[in-house]
Amino acid sequence: MSKAQQQNIEELLAKAKKPSADAMELHPFYRGKIETALKCCVRSIDDFAIWYTPGVAAPCRDIAANPDRIYDHTNKSNSVAVISDGTRVLGLGDIGPKAAMPVMEGKILLFKYLGGVDGFPICLDTKDPDKFIETVLLLQPSFGGINLEDIAQPKCFRILDTLRAEAEIPVWHDDQQGTATVTLAGLMNALKVVGKKKEDVHVTYIGSGASNVACSRLAFSWGIDPAKAKMVDSKGVLGKHRQDLYMRRHEYVDKWRLCETTNAAGTEGGIPEALKDADVVIALSKPGPGTLLPEWIELMARDAIVFACANPVPEIWPWEALEAGAAIVATGRSDFPNQVNNSLGFPGIFRGALDVRASTITDEMCFAAAEALAKQVGDQLGPEHILPTMDDWRVFAYEAAAVGQKASEQGLARVAMSYDELFENATRMIKRSHKITEMMMEQEFIAQCPIE
Repeated sequence: MSKAQQQNIEELLAKAKKPSADAMELHPFYRGKIETALKCCVRSIDDFAIWYTPGVAAPCRDIAANPDRIYDHTNKSNSVAVISDGTRVLGLGDIGPKAAMPVMEGKILLFKYLGGVDGFPICLDTKDPDKFIETVLLLQPSFGGINLEDIAQPKCFRILDTLRAEAEIPVWHDDQQGTATVTLAGLMNALKVVGKKKEDVHVTYIGSGASNVACSRLAFSWGIDPAKAKMVDSKGVLGKHRQDLYMRRHEYVDKWRLCETTNAAGTEGGIPEALKDADVVIALSKPGPGTLLPEWIELMARDAIVFACANPVPEIWPWEALEAGAAIVATGRSDFPNQVNNSLGFPGIFRGALDVRASTITDEMCFAAAEALAKQVGDQLGPEHILPTMDDWRVFAYEAAAVGQKASEQGLARVAMSYDELFENATRMIKRSHKITEMMMEQEFIAQCPIE
């Protein structure tokens, strides 16, 4: 490693630590990141008779007679509950529901600013998946959708599957579906750049937690051949030879299913064996550097695609992967090209689902969002630009329109809206959020930030 590269690494590591230092000053300064605000006029205290008693009885009676009118009389149509038990927070692990609250508030900030969606943080003091499921079902009358967050596996799979089957509103686990949707969008464009077909490529997944299990499932539904894919966990390549997982197949249902459906070649071993002749590696595992070694990337096929998405430090530095022969490298960081970030997905996806009052969010709706996200790159598509950035707010409006339209096509929408209507509404809601924030900052209803 050259002296310049070593200096660059030290600068990057120092940069990675700065947001944490700033967060320790700014969180207590603002005492959190969100608050409630009024959306109706209060001309005088006489208006309280409209918004509260006695006037409020009229909409209450209307909803009692016509339950769907709740969407017209309340904010249900624009509200999402962000719910966690704090058992797997941001790579911090099981830190509990209280410590998870800053993350849930941060998620709500992104929902509002990027999608114009009102969110509410709910951290549950239970590790029991059945109690978690019961609580979410009891809460659903109050919300238009549910965003599950930072739940440990394997229970996260059962929680999501059960709630998707039983809830009457969309339930989404961002660590699964969100990561999978944005990763798929990046993969769609990366394959275009290198000129490879989805049905022909060999994909290796490093890490088999909630994120990569979902990434693989969505990719396989899109057209990646599972027989040509390999999954690697902390004990090696998944396959029918994995007796440790066979013995616990009723607990690790999704992992064992992958043992049965992937790795048709019967490859055994670890990461190097799984990467031999692979066209794509999608790593969502242990932060690096050094989780993926350059000599392992050299084992991959020509024009290899590397997604090294651990945070704050990717499994391999991008320049190491490129020097080892990779054609495209994506990470989870904003200071490298090709950032793969869930925030590119969930605000727009929920915007569209809420606007048509969808009953669920299907894989097909995720495909529609991924295609809209991938298409937004446009003529700038290239090895260092396979995804747009969050600076382009139109991304979320396009996703919203695509998702809402797909929900209508699948018969899952309670409200009929055209693509143009969905796009225009999403644009209006997102711009409104931006303008409200800007206005409050300008007039110092939001205090000036004390850190540059």
